[in-house]
Amino acid sequence: MTFPVVGMVGGGQLARMTHEAGIPLGIRFKLLSDTPQDSAAQVVGDVVVGDYRDLDTLRAFARGCDVITFDHEHVPTEHLRALEADGIPVRPGPEALVHAQDKGVMRARLDAIGVPCPRHRIVTDPADVAAFAAEGDGFPVVLKTVRGGYDGKGVWVVDSAEEAAEPFRAGVPVLAEEKVDFVRELAANVVRSPHGQAVAYPVVESQQVNGVCDTVIAPAPGLDADLALRAEEMALNIAKELGVVGHLAVELFQTRDGRILVNELAMRPHNSGHWTMDGAITSQFANHVRAVLDLPLGDPRPRAPWTVMVNVLGGDYPDMYSAYLHCMARDPQLKIHMYGKDVKPGRKVGHVNTYGDDLDDVLERARHAAGYLRGTITE
Repeated sequence: MTFPVVGMVGGGQLARMTHEAGIPLGIRFKLLSDTPQDSAAQVVGDVVVGDYRDLDTLRAFARGCDVITFDHEHVPTEHLRALEADGIPVRPGPEALVHAQDKGVMRARLDAIGVPCPRHRIVTDPADVAAFAAEGDGFPVVLKTVRGGYDGKGVWVVDSAEEAAEPFRAGVPVLAEEKVDFVRELAANVVRSPHGQAVAYPVVESQQVNGVCDTVIAPAPGLDADLALRAEEMALNIAKELGVVGHLAVELFQTRDGRILVNELAMRPHNSGHWTMDGAITSQFANHVRAVLDLPLGDPRPRAPWTVMVNVLGGDYPDMYSAYLHCMARDPQLKIHMYGKDVKPGRKVGHVNTYGDDLDDVLERARHAAGYLRGTITE
């Protein structure tokens, strides 16, 4: 029997961890990576170095692959349509993925299917931004380039029309949104297969620092059960209506008046689902592999009452390996996941997962380990 080959476009840590999840199943991976040094390129055996924006490169890469999937949303939509026309299964397909590529398209589609979102519209210049602000509660207003932003990039919070010039310099459409008065950020992670099977993970709380995910708590503490169920059902409905195949992360605002609003969509494994590697019966990565191959999906239930993920960011202390002795001795249950990246200040180079029965204890253990690895904690 010949096991299938999954072609993964993008060589980052998401591809690295997806490959890891496929190894026990005997799934073969082929990787299209920007450089041989990328996180996944260090561990995948079959690596093609090339430009994902070049159609000829994509077509050559796709030969011999049974399915194509991604660790980012940046492959041009028209290229994915061309691959599908060539008979190559692309999962998620271009008609779904465009909603994660283009925030304007996403907002229009979510409006059409009745999903609650922040007040928004496409704006043309700073004067139009001022008009948008005047239509609601005034400034501040959030501006986003419709394509290309991630981890806080391509996003501005402006307090006046004079501050609104910068986003328009990118030469792409700009989306204006109300600045939501939210209590916290949540994420609903679901996985859907081509024949329509779908599973939902517990809704998590996602804590951001400087626009970058820092801590994820699973499940979201103190979340009303009805609101949690509503968030899961919303994410499952979005996956169905948009025709998503694979993992879908729905980033949410929980407002002070008890609503949930959709902030962003990601159609790939997501930082808010990293806790599942050690805290769920089947991880987001394993279920993404199963979904793109149309295998039965695995159980998403948590293994422990609480799981916490904290990202390990680069700091001024590059020798993280020397910190293992302390971290592992202090917490034998700690799970460390490093991405093979050079340490640079503020760069995601890994994450840690902890789990247990007491949330305060689980949080303290995860934050201590991440801080010690970074060098901000020394005892």
